[in-house]
Amino acid sequence: MSYIVRRLLAAIPILFGVTLLTYILVEGTTDPERLLQGQRSDQASLEAIREKYGFNDPHWKRYLSFVGGALTGDLGRSLAYNFEVSTEILRRFPATALLAFTSLIMAIFVGIPLGVLSSLFHSRWQDGLASLFALIGISFPIFALAVFLQLLFGVLLGWLPVTGYIDRSWLTLVLPAAALATRPMAVITRLMRSSMIETLRSPYITTARAKGLSRWKVLSKHALKNALNPVLTAISGSLAELLAGAFFY
Repeated sequence: MSYIVRRLLAAIPILFGVTLLTYILVEGTTDPERLLQGQRSDQASLEAIREKYGFNDPHWKRYLSFVGGALTGDLGRSLAYNFEVSTEILRRFPATALLAFTSLIMAIFVGIPLGVLSSLFHSRWQDGLASLFALIGISFPIFALAVFLQLLFGVLLGWLPVTGYIDRSWLTLVLPAAALATRPMAVITRLMRSSMIETLRSPYITTARAKGLSRWKVLSKHALKNALNPVLTAISGSLAELLAGAFFY
């Protein structure tokens, strides 16, 4: 209980910093009055909008209003599209969640076997090929990869659709999910490789081999089970990243 309390207390300054930085970025990069009225608006109209939406209030008051609304689920109203932000997020969340979970499943089913294979062929060409794939997956921009996949598999080869939602066909998920899965797949591969190499060098693995257990039993019942611990932690982080960052990718 004391550990939980300490962690919750430590989260307070972090949350304060995140909300403050978000507020500063929004305030410093947007001009909602001009957005509503256009570039040719007169000063009287701008002042009326500032007064109506509280833009004339001091920053500390606007910041507290921003935090209070976020804590209660009130994210305000979009001045550009004239709808509740929280309602629009909930409306679009199912599509984002479907894409994120599909991408994560792809990343898991490719990344874990590839990491295991890389560790079994440590310092050989198979390991080098898998490491190169992981390096490219981490380094290559996802938005550029998505365009490349659309061009190759959608336009040139015509195998998969480049637009649409799953109500048309599940094939519409393949290209965006594959592009989005590239980075977590590469992270899982590298982490699984390093974790498996370290686990295979452990004394209890040597003991299991000395007892005459087959290589498959040593891998499946001993090595793989323990090597998955850090990978599972990375998978949970990847899910949060996919849910929050799918739009930006």
